[in-house]
Amino acid sequence: MMPGPMGPEARAEAARLSAIFEGLGAQPVDTSILQPADVLLDLYGEDIRARAYVTADPLRGEMMLRPDFTVPVVRAHMDEGGDPARYSYAGEVFRRQETDPARPIEFLQVGFEIFGGEPAQADAEVFATISGALEGLELRPATGDIGILMAAVRGLKTSEARKGALLRHVWRPRRFRALLDRYGARTPLPAHKKALLAAADPFEGAGPALGLRSRREVEARLATLRAEADTRPLSEEEMALVDMILDLRETAPNVLSALRDIAVDMPAIGDAVTGLTRRLDAMSARGIDVDALPFEGSFGRTTLEYYDGFVFGFQSPTRADLPPVATGGRYDALTRHLGRGRAVPAVGGVIRPELAVQIREGRA
Repeated sequence: MMPGPMGPEARAEAARLSAIFEGLGAQPVDTSILQPADVLLDLYGEDIRARAYVTADPLRGEMMLRPDFTVPVVRAHMDEGGDPARYSYAGEVFRRQETDPARPIEFLQVGFEIFGGEPAQADAEVFATISGALEGLELRPATGDIGILMAAVRGLKTSEARKGALLRHVWRPRRFRALLDRYGARTPLPAHKKALLAAADPFEGAGPALGLRSRREVEARLATLRAEADTRPLSEEEMALVDMILDLRETAPNVLSALRDIAVDMPAIGDAVTGLTRRLDAMSARGIDVDALPFEGSFGRTTLEYYDGFVFGFQSPTRADLPPVATGGRYDALTRHLGRGRAVPAVGGVIRPELAVQIREGRA
């Protein structure tokens, strides 16, 4: 019989992991199981938003069952905490599983978060700590850096509106690709939009107004579409450089070498590449074999939307159908959002205890 996600084996593993993190000076914290939905739903990726349990409270408005710990912990830290700080937590999270009823809707998460400090050193410490806590398990690590792609987008020679749209969809690969291809004129503007923009009066013969948008809002949207249509396409060179970043899939040193070459033609990623260099040096100093460490240019783009830098995960190499045993990453922008303009460097990782138990006992 498989160990249950909330059973005694999973709880014993959670206690073991918590002891490791607390032994490194992490302060144990807890957060309410019911969280305010209006704040959290905007911060999670599409996957979690679609699988969150949301309910209505007559006094507090929409509430949701905690889908993860990081956002509530960041919120509490930005309201009350001082820097630097490190936290550990363990408890239940809740996710609907409409497409895969075999997966649990309630399971444990154990996490380790670091606020403040030098980013490369903190990234390396979190990765090494999570890796060490899972020592002895047959797991495949994966790493990436969303900050490199974001830096590339910010450096494109195009309008701020286009760059903003691409940045909003970094975590939605299909939508990002569709936008990139449109902005690079690889895909033509749809015929109905061409006709709409060419019309002297788009409202002529349109019939009665339907829907919630006012005429002024429709006119503003049309003005945006016209400005977009008049913007010069991205160059093929820039498109090719972004594609090269997205297609990177090699060991970390080889990726670093490739990124340094790309940075010659795309200087905007220079600081992010320097950050990767420092992180790899810090990891090596902590005993991580960076020469064999996998790096993927697109890794982490389908997970949580608050990650904006280093991302990592550990997964069973023989059971790709299982969720990752551990994931984590850097989320500096999240602290700025929840800190109402005040930001601190922050990075963390979470482990699924029941998956660690399954793999350790050879039942995965």
